[in-house]
Amino acid sequence: MRHPFVVAFLMTFAIAGVAPHAYAQAGADTYKSKCMMCHAADGSGSTPAGKSMGAIPFASAALVKTSDADLIAATTNGKGKMPAYKSKLTAPEIAAVVAYVRTLQK
Repeated sequence: MRHPFVVAFLMTFAIAGVAPHAYAQAGADTYKSKCMMCHAADGSGSTPAGKSMGAIPFASAALVKTSDADLIAATTNGKGKMPAYKSKLTAPEIAAVVAYVRTLQK
């Protein structure tokens, strides 16, 4: 089941006529400024920082199966060596980044 906040947020965009793809693109700039240095442009985790922290590629089966709610929680609160972003990004920014990450998995 998806995180209720994400469902409500996506429904707001759907009602307003904004395509989910546009919502994912909103997360692209945030991804580039906050995530790419570790996770790489393609989500492979192949940067020096990503390799040293053990970043898992977004296309891995484990991350593809991970729910949006779990990805949001990991980004918000941190997980393993990944720091928490709750004081650096808003909840809508984190949800948009997760939507963008989903585009990297395809």
